[in-house]
Amino acid sequence: MDSSVHKKQLTLLAVILLVSAVYFVGSAGGGDSASVPSAPSSVPSAPSSVPSTMAPGASVVSAIPIPGDLVGDDPAEATTCTIPSKTLRPGTTSEAVTCLQNALIKISFLQGEATGSFDARTQAAVVSLQTKKELFVDGTVGRETAITLGIWPDEQLLVVRTSPPAKGAVDLLGFPLSSVASAGADAPVLPANSGSGRRLVFERAGQRVWAIGKDEQIVRSWLVSGSKYNNETPGTHAVYSRSEITTAWNGKAFLRKMVRWLKTDIGAIGFHQIPVRRDDNTVYQTEAELGSRLSGGCQRQAIFDATFLWDFAKIGTPVVVL
Repeated sequence: MDSSVHKKQLTLLAVILLVSAVYFVGSAGGGDSASVPSAPSSVPSAPSSVPSTMAPGASVVSAIPIPGDLVGDDPAEATTCTIPSKTLRPGTTSEAVTCLQNALIKISFLQGEATGSFDARTQAAVVSLQTKKELFVDGTVGRETAITLGIWPDEQLLVVRTSPPAKGAVDLLGFPLSSVASAGADAPVLPANSGSGRRLVFERAGQRVWAIGKDEQIVRSWLVSGSKYNNETPGTHAVYSRSEITTAWNGKAFLRKMVRWLKTDIGAIGFHQIPVRRDDNTVYQTEAELGSRLSGGCQRQAIFDATFLWDFAKIGTPVVVL
């Protein structure tokens, strides 16, 4: 055999043996980091918490996070302000209006900068939002509109819950207390600017009612479940009608000890016992759920509280809604 040909064959054999040896060393590591090609410098390396070895025969899976798999809320959606738990109306100037305007600007319903003044352009933006989201369109910002914008406060932080009274405890008129009721010095402080004289005071934010005697003493105070919507008109009203038992506007529930204080386009709003379904005689909610907004307009009460109010709130009794 020609010597030059023999040399070429030996060289080729050496190359084959070298390549085989490199492959064997790389495979024998059973997943050693040296066996996985390095990622390009433009690609972030895997987190240190990812194991550096794999079981023999396991396939190599990229440890680089895939965009889109977020855990928890999107930080970009965080709201930095809330409005007071009251209605914002055109003509108002306040920091709460600035909060509202920034929320509208963020979702492109309002152009320009926040001024803190609830002007015509702000009202038009609110109407546009309410129309698109199929809310009640009135150009004012109450609970439902504010929730849609993410600027309504955490309602449960505003609810004051008192300890359940002792068994057999009664209020200043001798009526038994429910698990969510208190009286006299044990009751939460009456809100400021809530009227004077014998009256009922209903604070929507805290879902609480106070019955006040002529001497300004707190005869009784208790939690209710009021409206989920913006239909409990603030101001001073009066009890104008009462029914021992009535039926809900949709005919699906019995309402016992109804004490009406506000008329609306679709029906009356008033205090009554927790509703009972007509079809199976079950209640709409538990007493423990009082303090949460769950109704379509009225204020639901525990049985003991509804019984007290039926006696206390005669026709003409003032109802101050905050």
